[in-house]
Amino acid sequence: MVVAAALPLVAEYGAAVTTSQIARAAGIGEATIFRAFKDKDEVLDACVAEAVGTDHVLRELATISLDEPLDVRLTEAAEALRAHMERMGTVVGALHASGHLRPGRGGPDGREGHDEREGRDGREGRDGREGRGGRGEGRDGQHGAGPPPDARAQSFLALRDGVVELIEPDRDACRLSPEKVATAFLGLLFTRLHTPAPGAEAPLSPEELIAVLLHGSLKHPGSDR
Repeated sequence: MVVAAALPLVAEYGAAVTTSQIARAAGIGEATIFRAFKDKDEVLDACVAEAVGTDHVLRELATISLDEPLDVRLTEAAEALRAHMERMGTVVGALHASGHLRPGRGGPDGREGHDEREGRDGREGRDGREGRGGRGEGRDGQHGAGPPPDARAQSFLALRDGVVELIEPDRDACRLSPEKVATAFLGLLFTRLHTPAPGAEAPLSPEELIAVLLHGSLKHPGSDR
């Protein structure tokens, strides 16, 4: 509750946000915050962990209906992942700009970095197999706001596996394995999310990205599309 209330305030004010503001947003007394957190820095660390963690977006991927056509499933996944990346960038950027995430700063336990929940605990997925890509909840690891390479790799694999589950019903219709299609999907999506250079064309829309992924960029003979 505290972290959920704090996230939009951290995005707006960075480290300048006060615990009294957070308490008002959460509808609790300020003293209640300090029953759960040692100090404001620990609240901010928890906000970073929530922003960079994959649990939230993996739960969103898990709600996408497998009864929808594949292009619709992937478009919904693209929107969920875009929102996740934008929230992560906003929160982490605001804290960097206000000096909270300075180099060498330790995490809540004195080690470098912050908690990131990876979003895979092995619970069963929709198809009865071991949960993949966040159909389960999380396991904790200590990572920085920009997670170290192994944490980034783990997060990428968790996201990939979440997308694989969305592609799996159409495995037989794909020329490549769902794992390779999911990797290509994430590669296209993350490239699209980079800030374009001045004067560059607008990035692909989610619909255009999915069309290129599933059907390529060449027109079909006798078609304008």
